[in-house]
Amino acid sequence: MAGIADVARAAGVSKATASRALTGSGYVSHKTRDRVLEAAASLGYVPSTAAVSLATGKSKNIGVIMPYVSRWFFAEVLEGIQDALLRHGYDLTLYDARPGTEGRTRVFDEFLARKRFDGLIAVGLEPSDHELERLVAMGRPLVSVVGEPGSTNVVAIDDVHAARRATEHLLDLQHTSIAFLGGGGEHRAYVDGMRLRGYESTMADAGLPASHVPSPVSIPGGYAAAVDLLGDARRRPTAIVGSCDEVAIGAIIAARRLGLPVPSVLSVVGIDNHEYAEMFSLTTLEQSPREQGTHAVDMLLTRLLDPGGPPVELRLQATLIVRNSTAPPSGMPSAAAGGARPVAG
Repeated sequence: MAGIADVARAAGVSKATASRALTGSGYVSHKTRDRVLEAAASLGYVPSTAAVSLATGKSKNIGVIMPYVSRWFFAEVLEGIQDALLRHGYDLTLYDARPGTEGRTRVFDEFLARKRFDGLIAVGLEPSDHELERLVAMGRPLVSVVGEPGSTNVVAIDDVHAARRATEHLLDLQHTSIAFLGGGGEHRAYVDGMRLRGYESTMADAGLPASHVPSPVSIPGGYAAAVDLLGDARRRPTAIVGSCDEVAIGAIIAARRLGLPVPSVLSVVGIDNHEYAEMFSLTTLEQSPREQGTHAVDMLLTRLLDPGGPPVELRLQATLIVRNSTAPPSGMPSAAAGGARPVAG
């Protein structure tokens, strides 16, 4: 593999001049720079990260911290981040900081403190844990994917609007008994709280009582909570807003197990457009996690050029996709879908 000395020799310049030409860390005439770059290309030279870091003071490395890597949302965000960083010539260091683990504590206490990165992207960290505050205090450019505005830059969907739109869709279909399933108690997360707020305010605007059924935000969690809710005919709603698609899918499975047809007896709407949503013909509010990852990188690279700028917030609007899990209550005529984007399913 060719080294900097080989490039310098081929270009007829000193190693110092070749290094300046390749890293852009000092003055080199255009003619000399072109000659060095041509020599590097012909030799297949790839500058080491360490050498670039020494010359420029930049690591060309971005740290990404998230609580889960295997879950759909986080995996999609990570793919968007990685694709965007690769396009811009940056490396990625991933910190899988699962909640409640010793590894998460070490990530914050040891690894992040080493600052082997130019900036950070934090995905899904809870404001209540004060971890974002610790990252901000490190003095590195930071973007948060999901989170509340304030001390850092934020990219996320408008969760209140998404839940409001999901609830309005059911109201447009003339449902009046609508439950919100997911989050709450020990399962409450910032996103769930925002979505619950959107549901509750929409029900209040319609003059209808709200009903929140807590559950873990997962398919098994949604299933277990829905079995309990739907198994009691006295409090069984005609429609459910899932805090996310996984909870909504769990509710659909529970309804089928209990012999309650979807959507003729129970309508279900989720939020996400999860990879399983089409399989279950789930009406949902589509967000694009991969797009959020790309926006986070763009925002962070802008911050690297202007570290002292004020925090920026980008709230994306989710789009309603109507499939076959929602319909008017039994005995009601069809109602308009409220400008939704219909998808065959």
